[in-house]
Amino acid sequence: MSESTYKVIELVGTSDESWEKAAKNAVERAGKNLKNLRIAEIVKLDMRVEENKIKDYRARVNLSFKYED
Repeated sequence: MSESTYKVIELVGTSDESWEKAAKNAVERAGKNLKNLRIAEIVKLDMRVEENKIKDYRARVNLSFKYED
């Protein structure tokens, strides 16, 4: 087995439709700039509320990617 090192970052994705889309948005946006994405872990789900209505679903995601020199 080869040895590897991974970096973990925390992102917050948002969506006006669902938590699933919020998490997907975070991962897909990160994928535009980062290579070798490995694991996405949803850490927290919450919502932004205005005037007693849900405005945004938010997903806090820990995302790991292979660390390359």
